Amino acid sequence: MGLFKKSEPQRVEIKGHLLKCPICGAELFYEREAQLNTAVASFFNFDWANRSATCLVCANCTHISWFLGE
Repeated sequence: MGLFKKSEPQRVEIKGHLLKCPICGAELFYEREAQLNTAVASFFNFDWANRSATCLVCANCTHISWFLGE
C-alpha cells in the first residue's frame, strides 16, 4: 500500500469538525502513523514501547498535522 494507509486522500472529521489544512485550506489528507521516539527508550532499544501518533498529510501542500490517540 505504500507510505500511506489509503491510496487516495480523504476528508477527515475531528470531533465533529471537517479538518482543513491550516496552511492552504485544502480538505483532503493522507493518513499515516508515526512513532513518537524518546531518547531514553531509544538508548535502551525500547523504541517499540513508545506511543504513536496519527499524521494527516495535506494532499495539496504536504503540511503534516499530528494527532495523539484515536
